[in-house]
Amino acid sequence: MYLDYWQLDAKPFEPHCAPQFVVASPGRLAAQHKLRYVLDNRRSAAVLAGLPGVGKTDLAAALADEADASLGPFLPVVFPQMSDRELLVFLAEQFGAPPAEVPRHTVEESLRRLEFVLRENSRRGRHAVVVVDEAHLLEDAGLVEPLRLLLNLTGPRREGLLTLLLVGQPTVLPMLARYPAFDQRIDVKAILHPFTLEETTRYVLGRLHAAGATREIFTEEAVTAVHQLAAGTARRINRLCDLALLVGYASQCDVIDAPQVQAVSDDLVVVPA
Repeated sequence: MYLDYWQLDAKPFEPHCAPQFVVASPGRLAAQHKLRYVLDNRRSAAVLAGLPGVGKTDLAAALADEADASLGPFLPVVFPQMSDRELLVFLAEQFGAPPAEVPRHTVEESLRRLEFVLRENSRRGRHAVVVVDEAHLLEDAGLVEPLRLLLNLTGPRREGLLTLLLVGQPTVLPMLARYPAFDQRIDVKAILHPFTLEETTRYVLGRLHAAGATREIFTEEAVTAVHQLAAGTARRINRLCDLALLVGYASQCDVIDAPQVQAVSDDLVVVPA
């Protein structure tokens, strides 16, 4: 709708974007390197923690997209409300395990099926990865112990058959601390923090440049306002900037300044009490 007006080739602040729109902050790069170490070295488990909207899920997806061919399959688990038995059945089915045998779908039977299919995967030179989103909710559902059991599945040389990546809000860290046997198996804990002002500036301008911008669209003061109103959170930055571009187009603005960003936040983003 506003692309021609701002002389852009694509919408710059879409929540799910092509790789050229990814603007890597120092914090994201540090977390990415830690998690890449875990995957490349076939370690048991890692945690990626951060507040909602800072880009945890996107980073986990990028790791899968950039992974070496020997890594995989990557199995994403968007945390569902299920029992421990149902979780293990789900994992076995998703990994393509053989049909269940009697007694069907017990915890022990599902673990045997998982071990079989993961050993076959390892025999083909691959290493599976299970990515559990919303991992801070695992304790409430009683799924911490079943996931720990997965780390006990090993191949003929006692090598681990999979890497477990837990992605969740910061409360996932004290939750794991309450389970020392599991916590000790976590090789790396990475935390994604909200952007600093400098990182927000790089993020906003980088996305605009990737979308084809050749002139100033957001003033420096506008970017500062975006940072403050969005609290440095990528998801909120995207929403606020996208709406600002829309309103600026509707108002026929030459550039977007700080008062306009504030007005957009007040009128369209913040819900009055």
